[in-house]
Order: sequence, then structure tokens, then C-alpha cells
Amino acid sequence: MTDSGRIEPEFETEAAELVRSYVITGGRDLPGENEFSLITLVTTATDERQRPQRLSPEEQQVLEMCSSGYLSVAEIAGHSQLPLGVVKVLLSSLAEEGYLVTRAPVPSAALATPTVLQEVLDGLKSLPV
Repeated sequence: MTDSGRIEPEFETEAAELVRSYVITGGRDLPGENEFSLITLVTTATDERQRPQRLSPEEQQVLEMCSSGYLSVAEIAGHSQLPLGVVKVLLSSLAEEGYLVTRAPVPSAALATPTVLQEVLDGLKSLPV
């Protein structure tokens, strides 16, 4: 703060960014850790004619981006230039309301054990040439 009681410009900018994120998310909390990873795929569930008009501009932007096919959470955050946490909150809200369909990433396959690898090798050796 300055002597005249005004807030210094660098603090004002920082405060505006924090307030903006809070306003965009409507104060909602982040979804659960496993709900949206960076590679979760998202697309719209309804066509544009059924899209409600009472969504925020950011929610409309997300729906517009997702209407042409699947995008990952990371891609949505990059294209919208919104913080990842804000995007996850918006996606969670839109998915709960039925406007989005999400597809979780495929879990990694279990690594083969040496026993399984040996059995495969023995099986291949037993095949006639």
C-alpha cells in the first residue's frame, strides 16, 4: 500500500487474478483427484440446439471447444488459457449437469513377470519351424 492508502499496481493485478478464478468457478471446489486427469478425454453430450443459454461465458467456451470431438483436459486448459484447476471445476460442473461425456484414460497394463516371459519363450521354442 502507498502512503495515500491506494493499493500498489502489482498487488492489484495479483488480487484480480485470484478473484477472477473464484468468480469463474463460482467458488466451487476442485473435483476429486481421480475424476479428471490431464489426459481424460471430454466431448459434448448434447447438440447445440439443446445447449442452455444460462451458462457462463467460460462454460460456453468449453462446450464450444468440445463440440467437434474429444479433447483432453490439458488441451482444453491450453486452448482456453484458463488455469488447470479452473478448467477441472468447470468440466466437473458441466459433466454433472449432463452436458459433457468424459472418457477416463486406459489404465496401464501390468508388466510381464520373468515367469510369464520364460513361458512365452518356451512356447515359441516348442513351435515347429
